[in-house]
Amino acid sequence: MAALGAPLRTLRALLRELRHAAGRSYRDSPAYRHVLAGFRAHRVTSEKLCRAQQELHFQAATYLCLLRSVREHEALHREYHGRGERSPQEVAGLVGFRLPQQPGGKG
Repeated sequence: MAALGAPLRTLRALLRELRHAAGRSYRDSPAYRHVLAGFRAHRVTSEKLCRAQQELHFQAATYLCLLRSVREHEALHREYHGRGERSPQEVAGLVGFRLPQQPGGKG
């Protein structure tokens, strides 16, 4: 994992991935509320300096990496996964061949 970057950028990217995972109702999900509550609880204010801010940011970046990887894996799986048994005509068409015609009009 590269440099962490800004916490706000990580938060926005994390919420974007949650939106991809949950659809339109992502704001109703417990994950959304948990992420926002965690970032609000660990922000730096003028009264206190939170020691766990870097730890939370690292955990959020790790979770973001997981969500992105799962989404990209599913997309690749949908695109390249086998679709079951194919007929000989389909297989021949995939490689650019045509099957010969059978005598008597059977093929």
